[in-house]
Amino acid sequence: MSLTRFLSIFQTKVAFAHCDIPCGVYDPHNMQMAAHTIIRMTELLGKVDRKDEVKAEHDIARITRVKEKHGDLLEDELGTLENDYFKPEHFSEYPKLKGLFEKGVKASIKARQNIDLTACEEALSITQEIAEIFFKTKGVTPVRVKSVYPTEREIVTHK
Repeated sequence: MSLTRFLSIFQTKVAFAHCDIPCGVYDPHNMQMAAHTIIRMTELLGKVDRKDEVKAEHDIARITRVKEKHGDLLEDELGTLENDYFKPEHFSEYPKLKGLFEKGVKASIKARQNIDLTACEEALSITQEIAEIFFKTKGVTPVRVKSVYPTEREIVTHK
């Protein structure tokens, strides 16, 4: 009997998690940084110098690769927080949280599919809202501060 057939008999499910322990170490920083990176890559795509076509194609390929990589990271981080960190009581206390995760994934996909700064900003805005809720569930006060990134936009941290 093949492994595939064997597994299909037992209806196994593949699960992914931040770690297999669970370790209890969760933070919304990576998803925010990914959203900032998507914004920055979108800005850079708009600034590609097309005088040298070969260099321009190379730059576009590299920038797009980084944008895609951070889109994947953003979606992974959203999934980890939604599925591993937030519990039913969090979703009850913050009823819009579930919708924020859905909107966050959709905004990330739209930002990746297009060169659309508005979609990128929406993805960042949603990650910031989720970060604020995250910190509230930890019993600390969320604060927005200007990031030190070239995007010059805010990041959510805590007091």
